[in-house]
Amino acid sequence: MTGLDSMEWVGWENFDKILHDPEFWTSVSNTFLIGVISTVPQLLVALGLAHLLNYRLRASTFWRTIILTPYATSVASAALVFALVFRADGGLLNWTLGLVGFDPVNWANGHWTSKLAISIIVIWRWTGYNALIYLAAMQAVPNDLYEAASLDGASRWQQFRKVTIPSLRPTILFTIVISTIGSMQLFGEPLLLEGGAMGATGGNENQYETLSIYLYNYGWNLGHLGPAAAVAWAMLALLLLIAAVNWLIGRYVVRTSDSAVRTGATR
Repeated sequence: MTGLDSMEWVGWENFDKILHDPEFWTSVSNTFLIGVISTVPQLLVALGLAHLLNYRLRASTFWRTIILTPYATSVASAALVFALVFRADGGLLNWTLGLVGFDPVNWANGHWTSKLAISIIVIWRWTGYNALIYLAAMQAVPNDLYEAASLDGASRWQQFRKVTIPSLRPTILFTIVISTIGSMQLFGEPLLLEGGAMGATGGNENQYETLSIYLYNYGWNLGHLGPAAAVAWAMLALLLLIAAVNWLIGRYVVRTSDSAVRTGATR
């Protein structure tokens, strides 16, 4: 373990320390859960929005600008606004729940509600960005495919499933990888949900402490740069593992798709 004013070679002790620290595995679990809760709905909504924007709409440039506006908003501004929305006392969301007869919810201190609150911030901020990526990929799909599907009697929904989705598979895998990397780097949202305190720990029971918050606490709050560096290497190893899994899934999907195309062509 090294501090800010001294260094000492300790070999694998830093890695051993974090791997035997229950808080490290809590942060890994929190990062994974928040990533899943935020990424899956985010990409599904982005895909639907891109599909709507792909058709001719009035003032399409205006709608694309509106969708991209949350991405242009700083994470600090967004998180501070949502912190007011999710306040347990006098927050906008609890006020709305009170109108329909529900009791107030302590969003920041609940194990699942805190993760949901952070995920909503992430979804709001990144959905438009991914929607424009999908829209650009959709506009690159040849119109001949849609015309052929239309002549065969395919509805818009069938065209979306049979033409659009298969054409977007590489783009979808790309957004999954990018969103996974983003979820591993979640820092501003959980920090500001706690009020932006310098000694933030991700909740009173570490219920929404992410790996970035865990690294920050070790490196800057405790001044232990050795374990903090070990956490950074662990984050890199997890990202490489997830990227490898996505790559294997992508290869399998492409092979399955090519096999289906060849089978259909020989019939």
